[in-house]
Amino acid sequence: MTAQPARLSLTIAMVAALALTACGQRPSQTRAGETAAPLVIGVSLPLTGDFAQPGSEAKRGYEIWRDMVNPAGGVLGRQVELKIVDDASNQDTVVADYTKLITQDKVDLVLGTFSSLLNYPASAVAEKNRMVFVEPAGGAPDMFTRGFQYLFFAQPATAPRQADVFVNWVKSLPEGERPKTAAYPSQDDPFALPVIESMRQQLEALGVKTVYNEVYPADTTNFQSVASTLASKKPDLVAQGAVFEDGVGLVRSLKQLGFSPEMLFQTSAPSNSSQYSEGVGEANTEGVFYTVSWNEKADTPLNAEFVAAYRKAYDAPPAEDAADAFAAAQVLQAAVQAVGVVDQDKIKDWLHANTVQTLLGPLSWKDNGEPEGSFLLAQWQGGKVEVVGPPELATTKTVVNPKPGWE
Repeated sequence: MTAQPARLSLTIAMVAALALTACGQRPSQTRAGETAAPLVIGVSLPLTGDFAQPGSEAKRGYEIWRDMVNPAGGVLGRQVELKIVDDASNQDTVVADYTKLITQDKVDLVLGTFSSLLNYPASAVAEKNRMVFVEPAGGAPDMFTRGFQYLFFAQPATAPRQADVFVNWVKSLPEGERPKTAAYPSQDDPFALPVIESMRQQLEALGVKTVYNEVYPADTTNFQSVASTLASKKPDLVAQGAVFEDGVGLVRSLKQLGFSPEMLFQTSAPSNSSQYSEGVGEANTEGVFYTVSWNEKADTPLNAEFVAAYRKAYDAPPAEDAADAFAAAQVLQAAVQAVGVVDQDKIKDWLHANTVQTLLGPLSWKDNGEPEGSFLLAQWQGGKVEVVGPPELATTKTVVNPKPGWE
């Protein structure tokens, strides 16, 4: 089949939900010290369903931020209370959740959910109600074509630009070491697919021949057919638009068939830390590339404290999705503290005009909420993750190439 771009569309139920007016609006401002009531932040996350794994990591990131902020006095002298509900990875549910959080529960602030698929309708609810919406995930291009003013993506760049750092690494290779052929299987996901499409186009321009380019449904669980086709075509590079379980599933299927490409790139799946290495087997992570917004070793604001708190709480290294959520909360906190009041318009205007220092590094935004930075190229090496590009930010000079066979 021909690869088709994923579409982000609102169902009739969503449109109906967005048409609701925010009855009984909250006061537009709450001044520092005016009340000791908790500062309530509403969040809907996919704690069950297709996005449960990264959604649960986002929850951990938000909660670690809260647990670090409150002992230090909270925000504006108010203790932070997170009101987190489960959207079950469903677009209709996420619309209902944010509508209720804003119009009925009258939370003071909101933070975003996980994935472009859910943040697309969720951010529309926030925009309708003139609420600042800082999202930790959701870099699909369609997110930023709607002229929204209250939307901010708390990662360094959008989905299509994730491919750039890997393509730049390929360009840096001697001609004889570059892949000659490539295969591009991707989940029909509004974030993963643009990454893979951008990579395909850029690598084709470099002369890398495409031998496979297919999109599979988001609920696919059996990857034997995809793996069999890849094994028959024997591409030098497999670049997969993978969220999590599909990334693990394809590796397992390729292993069963005994086909191991010289290069393997996956989008989000390898960023899930120990869950990924446990899913595919630690030895089979060796040499896997992915692009990443965050580096555990980075000397950025509160990064060391975040890593230590996560390891203490969960006895595991942090996943990128947890770090992204922590950064989204940092962004919202910085703006609220800078303006000194819970005023959505002032918070929005401040974010449009300023750079925020986060554990991901400095974040700033275009008028449409699109970030202005770039990603890192990461690779699993020796059971841990190293940053291998760009060179000035690399944590090692070693790049595993070609990828060793499965074990």
